[in-house]
Amino acid sequence: MTTGKIVLSIAAGVAAGAILGILFAPAKGVDTRKKIVQKRDEAIDNINEMLENVTGKLEAVKKQAARMVENGLAKV
Repeated sequence: MTTGKIVLSIAAGVAAGAILGILFAPAKGVDTRKKIVQKRDEAIDNINEMLENVTGKLEAVKKQAARMVENGLAKV
């Protein structure tokens, strides 16, 4: 399983749990909808942050691989 799929699965699980917790909590409909929107926005921010981290790591791996290829070609 790739890192992206794992991150997406975790984020989806957290979002589903948060929404179910809010829906079953005793609160007015207006308050519940506000909480759902707030949790959604937080989840989107968290997912974007995770994706930025993964993207940064992938870029670092690409640069390292390019250096290794250049070193290998230089030795050949």
